[in-house]
Amino acid sequence: MKLDVDALRYLSKEDFRVLTAVEMGMRNHEIVPAELVERIAGLKHGGTYKVLRNLLKHKLVHHDSSKYDGYRLTYLGYDFLAIKALVNRGVFSSVGRQIGVGKESDIFEVATEDGTILAMKLHRLGRVSFRAVKSKRDYLLHRRSYNWLYLSRLAALKEFAFMKALGEHEFPVPRAVDCNRHCVVMSLVQGYPLVQVKQLQNPDEVFERIIGLIVRLAEHGLIHCDFNEFNIMIDDEEKVTMIDFPQMVSVSHRNAQMYFDRDTDCIFKFFSKRFHLSFHYDKDGCDDSDSDLEEDGRPSFWSIEKSTGFLDKELAASGFTRKDQDEIEKFIEGDVRETVSSDDEDFANENQADNDDANAIVNILPCMQLVEKEASLDRENGDNTDEHPKEPKIAEVIHIGDEINDYDDDCRTGSEDGTPVLTKRLNRQRQRAVAAARGGRKAVVSRNSYKEKGGSKSSHNSKLQRQSCKLYS
Repeated sequence: MKLDVDALRYLSKEDFRVLTAVEMGMRNHEIVPAELVERIAGLKHGGTYKVLRNLLKHKLVHHDSSKYDGYRLTYLGYDFLAIKALVNRGVFSSVGRQIGVGKESDIFEVATEDGTILAMKLHRLGRVSFRAVKSKRDYLLHRRSYNWLYLSRLAALKEFAFMKALGEHEFPVPRAVDCNRHCVVMSLVQGYPLVQVKQLQNPDEVFERIIGLIVRLAEHGLIHCDFNEFNIMIDDEEKVTMIDFPQMVSVSHRNAQMYFDRDTDCIFKFFSKRFHLSFHYDKDGCDDSDSDLEEDGRPSFWSIEKSTGFLDKELAASGFTRKDQDEIEKFIEGDVRETVSSDDEDFANENQADNDDANAIVNILPCMQLVEKEASLDRENGDNTDEHPKEPKIAEVIHIGDEINDYDDDCRTGSEDGTPVLTKRLNRQRQRAVAAARGGRKAVVSRNSYKEKGGSKSSHNSKLQRQSCKLYS
C-alpha cells in the first residue's frame, strides 16, 4: 500500500484515539466489533461511528460485516500510528520520498527539525511475494495464532536490536535511532546496493573485506542468513555497509553451517560473475594460519572459534538454547579450557542416565512386535480357534520388558554407583509405558453387542423374516 501522509495532518485526536482502540482490540480479535471499539475509545460525547467512517474514507481501517459489524487496521493505519508516535518523540518532523522497496519492507526518507536526513523502514510482512514467513523466519517462536501486523512489529523489534548491538561492536551497519511498532528509524547510508555496481577499482580488497565480515559475525556468534549483493551497500570510496538483519540466527542453530555456506557461496558467485575474479588455493605454499580455508579459499564454518563475543546470547538469536548458555557461563568462569574430545566425554556422561531411560522404553517396542508376530503365526497354524484373534497381553510385554531392564541393570552393576537410582527411574518409565499401552489399546467390540441394547436388532430381523414368508406364500 502506498504511503500518503497528506491525510495525517488533518486527523484529530479523536481519530487517533479510535485508531488506537482498534489496535488494542486486535490483540484478541481478528475483526474488532464496533461496540468494543466504542467502549475502548471512550469518547466523551460519543461520535465513534462518525470517526470510523472518516477513517474508513482514508483507508486507515477495513470494515467487515460478514459475521458481525467490525473493523480491523490496515497497514496504512498502522503506519500513521507509528509515524505519529515518532513525531511526538521528536525523532523526525517530515516524511519524504520512497527510496527502496522489498519483499518484506518499504524504505522512506525522513528529515529532522535541523535538516538531518534519516531512513525510515516500514516492515510489511504478508505480501503476495513472500508469505512463507512461518517457515522462513522465526518471529513466531512458540506462538500459533498471529496476524501480519503483529509479525511486522516483531520483525522491526528484532532488526532494531541486532542493528544496535552490531553498531556497538563497531560493525559497518547503519546507526539505529529509534523504533516504534513496525517502523525502524536509522541513519541514511550514502551509497549504492552492490548489485547496481558494475565496476570497482579494487574488487579483490572489497571481496576480502566482505568475506571478513561473514567470518567476524560468526566469531561473535551470529550468521546473517541473507548476505548477498542486495543487502550490501558500497559508497564511492568502496566502503562496505551491511543491512537487513531480522533473519539472523545463532551459530548454535541446527542449520548454521548451511546458512554460513550459503552466504559465502553468494559472495563467491557474485564476484566471479560480475568482476571475473578467480579463486585458487595453493596448499603447498600456504601457512598453518591458512589451514581453516577450503580448497577454493572459502572459510570453513567448523574452524571459526567463537571467542570474540556472545551476541547470540545477548540478543537471544534463533537456535541459542539453554545448553549453550550453560557452556558460556562455564567459559566465563574459566572452566572451559579442554579439548574437543574431553568436552564430548563430559557431555556423554551428563546425558547417560537419560539415554538409559530412553533405551529402556525403546527396548519394549521390539518385544511388543515379537509377541504380535507370534500371535499371528498361531492364528495361521490354527492354534487360535476363537472367533476373534487374540491380542498380545500387556502382562507378557511387561514381563519381557522387565527381563530386558533387569539384564541392563546387571550389566551396569560394578561400573556405576547409582544402580538404585537407575532402577527407580526404570520402574517409573515402565509404569508410564504400561499406562500408555493400556490407554492406546482399542476395545474389542463383539458382533453380538446389539443384544445388550434390548434386542432391537433381533426383533427387527424377525419382522423382516415374517414379511418375506407372507410374500412367498
